[in-house]
Amino acid sequence: MSQFPNLERIDSPADLRATDRRDLGLIADELRAFLIESVSKTGGHLSSNLGTVELTIALHYVFNTPEDRIVWDVGHQTYGHKILTGRRQAMDNLRRWGGISGFPRRCESEYDTFGTAHSSTSISAALGMAVAARDRGEDRQCIAVIGDGAMSAGMAFEALNNGGDMEGINLLVILNDNEMSISPPVGALTKILARLMSGSTYNTARRVGERVLSKAPSMAELARKVEEHVKGLITPGTLFEEFGFHYYGPIDGHDLDALVPTLQNIRKLKGPQFLHVITRKGQGYKLAEADPILYHGVSKFDHNSGIQSSKAPAKLTYTQVFGDWLCDMAASDPRVVGITPAMREGSGLVRFAREFPDRYYDVGIAEQHALTFAAGMACEGYRPVVAIYSTFLQRAYDQLIHDIALQNLPVVLAIDRGGLVGADGATHHGAFDLSFLACIPNMTIMAPADENECRQMLYTAVCHDGPTAVRYPRGSGAGITPATAMTALPLGKAELRRRGSKIALLAFGSMVGTALAVGEELDATVVNMRFIKPLDEALIAELASTHELLVTLEENALIGGAGAEVARAVDALPQRPRVLRLGLPDRFIDHGEQGQLLASVGLDKTGILASIAKAYPGNS
Repeated sequence: MSQFPNLERIDSPADLRATDRRDLGLIADELRAFLIESVSKTGGHLSSNLGTVELTIALHYVFNTPEDRIVWDVGHQTYGHKILTGRRQAMDNLRRWGGISGFPRRCESEYDTFGTAHSSTSISAALGMAVAARDRGEDRQCIAVIGDGAMSAGMAFEALNNGGDMEGINLLVILNDNEMSISPPVGALTKILARLMSGSTYNTARRVGERVLSKAPSMAELARKVEEHVKGLITPGTLFEEFGFHYYGPIDGHDLDALVPTLQNIRKLKGPQFLHVITRKGQGYKLAEADPILYHGVSKFDHNSGIQSSKAPAKLTYTQVFGDWLCDMAASDPRVVGITPAMREGSGLVRFAREFPDRYYDVGIAEQHALTFAAGMACEGYRPVVAIYSTFLQRAYDQLIHDIALQNLPVVLAIDRGGLVGADGATHHGAFDLSFLACIPNMTIMAPADENECRQMLYTAVCHDGPTAVRYPRGSGAGITPATAMTALPLGKAELRRRGSKIALLAFGSMVGTALAVGEELDATVVNMRFIKPLDEALIAELASTHELLVTLEENALIGGAGAEVARAVDALPQRPRVLRLGLPDRFIDHGEQGQLLASVGLDKTGILASIAKAYPGNS
C-alpha cells in the first residue's frame, strides 16, 4: 500500500481543486511527510518548506493557478509547490546536476511564474503582473508570498508604496510571518476577525460608508481615524493600511479551516489586499521545530534520527576562518565592527555576535543599507567589516561605488561564496564579483589560495586606508591551519609557487591548487597572484619575457575578470606572449556538485590541460 495515497492523486493543482475540502488536511499531512523523507535524501531547504505546507495547499486550492499568478519571495519554500504542480517524482534529483532547481524557474514549469532566489522581489514582480493584467483587460489574481525577514528590505516597501496607489488591480500580498514577532493567534477569535474583515458584508458596509461620509469630509475623516484606531488595537495592520492595502489577519497559517475561507473571501475583492499569516518553521517535524536554523538548509541525513554531529573533525571552512579572524581582530582593535545583511550563520558571525554584541550589526535583508551604514561608520573612524555573499553584494553596487569607493573609505568587504557554490545554482554563484569590482577606482581586491592566506589578507584589508575586498570560496580549502600571528601582505605582490618553462600559470584564489597540479604535469611556472587589483605587473612583465604562453585561471566570469586585467597589462609590454584566459563562460551555470560544475566549464585539471593543449600544441 502506498505511503502517500492522497498525495499521489495530485499531479496538478486542478486535481487538488477537485478534492473534497475535508480531505485537504490528509493531503497536508502526507505532503509534510513526503517533504521530510525527500529532502533527507537530497539535501536542501527543510524548515521553511515545512512551514508553508498548508499555505501552499490553500493557495492552489482557492486560486486558478497558473492563470492566477503566485510569486514566491526568495523561493526556497516552494518544494511543496513543486510537488503539487507535477514535479513530485522529480524531487529525487532536487538541486542535482540535471535535476530540478531548489528555487522557482520560469523555464521549469508554467506554475513558476517568476524566477526568485534573492529576497524581497515578489511584491514588485506581482505588481507588474497585476498592472499588465489590468491594462489587457484580463481578470487575473496576482499573489506575492513574502516572509517577514524579506519585508525588512527597502525594495518591498518601494513596491508597497507603488502598489497601494494603483487603481483597478487585483493584487494580494501575503506576509508569511514565521518568526513569531507577533503573539501567536489563539482560539476562534482570530479566525472570526479575519473572515469577517475579508467577507462581503464588512467590505460592502465599508464602501457604502465611504460613499455616504464622503459628502461630509469632517465626518469621513473622523470615521477613518476611529476605524484605524480600533483596528490598530486588534491588528498590526495600520502600517499596511496607510500604504493603501486592505489588511486582514493575522491568522494561523497552519489552519486550513481559517486559510481557505479567508482566501476565498479575499479572492472576490478588488484592489490591493494584504493578508498576514503566522506560520512556524519546521512545523510538524519536532527536530526542525526545536532547531529551525539547523534544519534550514540541510545535507543528506536520516530523518528518523535527525542530523548528527560529525565525529571526525572537519577541515576549517573559509567562513570559519573569517569568523575566527574577526573575533581576534576585534579583540585587538576597538575600531573594528562587524556588519551583515541577515547572514549571521552563513557568514560565520555567530561567535562574533556572542562575544562582541555591542559591535555586531545585523541590518536585516538590506544590502544597500548595509554598505552605506558601513560607510557612515568609516567616516567616524571605525573599521567596518561587511560580511556578505558575493551574489548578494551585487544588490548594493551603487552604494559600493558612490558611498564607499568614491570617498575612499576604509570599509572591508569579506566576500563569501566567491565562485561556483554548487546546489543553489545560478542565482547564488559568485560568478561576477571580480569583474564588477575591478573596474571601480580605489578598490583593492584579494583572493586567497588557502586558509592561512585568507586570514592574512583580511588583516591586510583592515590595515589598508581604503576600500578592500577579500573574496573566498564556499567550503574548505587545502587544509592549511591559519597562523595565529597576523602579518600584512605587501600590496599588489604575487607569490611564485613553482618555476617551470615555456608556460606560466597565473592562478587566482581557489584555482591555485589545481594550477599546481597542472604545473607539475606540464613543468610550467605557477604563480599565486593573490591580488586582482593592484596586479603584480612587474612579475607579469618578467614572465612575459621568459615564457611563450601565459594562462590565467579564475573562478569568475571571463568577461572583465582577472584574466582580462592580466591581458591588459600584457598588451602594454613590448614583448607580448600569447595569453590564454580560462574562467567561467558567458552563460549562467546550473546547479550541481561543485566538482561537476568546474568540470563542466573546463576548470578542473583535465579541462585545463585540454585547453592548453589546444592553444599550445607545441608543448606536447
